[in-house]
Amino acid sequence: MKSSSISILLPILSLSGLLAAERADPKSPAATESQLSEAAKPKSYYRAPKSYSTTRDPDVPKYARPGDELGFEFLKDASWLDFGIDYRLRSEYRDDDIRRATAGLDEPFLHRTRAYLGIHDVLDPFRFAFELQDSRRYNGNYEFDNRDWNEFEMIRMQAELYFDEMLAADPLGNKRPVSLRYGIQNFEFLDRRLLGNNQWRNTANTFLGFRGAIGQESNDWQLDLLAVQPIEREIYDWDEAIDERWIYGLIGHWRGWSDDITLEPFYLALDQRQTAVAADRTVHSPGVRVYGPFGESGFDYDASYIHQFGSDGTKNINARGGTTEIGYSFDHDWKPRLSAFYGYASGDKDPTDNETNRFERFYGFGRPWSANDYIVFENIKTPKLRLEATPNEKLRMDMGYSWYSLASGRDRFNGADNAIDPTGFSGTGIGHEFDIRARWKVSKKVELIAGYAHFVAGDFTRNAVRPDDTDFAYLEFNLTVF
Repeated sequence: MKSSSISILLPILSLSGLLAAERADPKSPAATESQLSEAAKPKSYYRAPKSYSTTRDPDVPKYARPGDELGFEFLKDASWLDFGIDYRLRSEYRDDDIRRATAGLDEPFLHRTRAYLGIHDVLDPFRFAFELQDSRRYNGNYEFDNRDWNEFEMIRMQAELYFDEMLAADPLGNKRPVSLRYGIQNFEFLDRRLLGNNQWRNTANTFLGFRGAIGQESNDWQLDLLAVQPIEREIYDWDEAIDERWIYGLIGHWRGWSDDITLEPFYLALDQRQTAVAADRTVHSPGVRVYGPFGESGFDYDASYIHQFGSDGTKNINARGGTTEIGYSFDHDWKPRLSAFYGYASGDKDPTDNETNRFERFYGFGRPWSANDYIVFENIKTPKLRLEATPNEKLRMDMGYSWYSLASGRDRFNGADNAIDPTGFSGTGIGHEFDIRARWKVSKKVELIAGYAHFVAGDFTRNAVRPDDTDFAYLEFNLTVF
């Protein structure tokens, strides 16, 4: 086992770095009319989606700061540097977790420490970024797995060629850069359900390979390209890329009409060579995502559709998946938003025929499919209702109710250790779940999160897994050093 000394020291070091830079307010009395006019102009075509938990994490992690904002005199001119450290501790209470082979109580403490260093502009076109993560679990009653434990791993170690003058600027004057990265990377695309870094989980999704981009998030259009290998998380040894597996991607973004609609057409592919335990497999996944507001009505939408085809050994692949969410934001000081969601991913209809219909979920997140983290984007049908509110600038709250069933009762339930009844006699009902969460921003550097979820088992879960209902409660402490 690697030494835990750094994991202990980093939270202590987080007591430093309490300075923050103030910026001028264009609405101040001293601002001129021309300044006010300039400030009112949109600077970006990007509009964040209002749909629940689909906003992508930024390329530079939220906890990192420019060097000239870190509060150190010797870095006062280091705007070319991004640096940050953060620490997260989550205490969990899980009763009869169906992800475990046996029922029982589990009360783990999950520790995660991250550090980021990025260098840009000063050496252009060469840029570099490094991110270290240490993930551990203590006090658990079950064996370690790579969801919770991954000691001192580089989750980002990338070199980049970055050209910001190669193409003409967009109509708003934003530069349209061209870039190419290589190395260990973590990233998020689309609504995070196919490619996400899984911030909730104690360990991260990482990839080794190439990522290219034409344009940036502020542009009217942008194109991202991927050719990467997923990295297998090892609990104690160094992580390694999966040699037999590649992911390719071509992801477009059209934001020219973003006040009404943002379009994200895409193509993803998974190419897996034959191994001792798996056959050759090629999955083609064209799809499209659209989101935006319904004018000034208060309603908003977010929808996606993916069709999948290819081959799985001697079988043909024919699968599909998609999501739809409609929300309404009320005119109230608490900014409440009520939303209805439906998600679908096909499952294999008949294990004995020459076609597989199980949807390939790639490397997306598990939440918010389920607050218990039971559901993934595979063999699932789930309607949801959710209410979000922001009582004040420091407090955010949300709660929801979800119903889960298998798209095919003859295919597996991934969230319960791949439980399956090939006969289909166990039914399709996974269960239903109530969840509630509160997030309190104690200060600029400290956040506390508390949550609870109760799951009631459906017929499939009772028959093929366990008849237990489950309870999950957690308290999370997040600390950003700078």
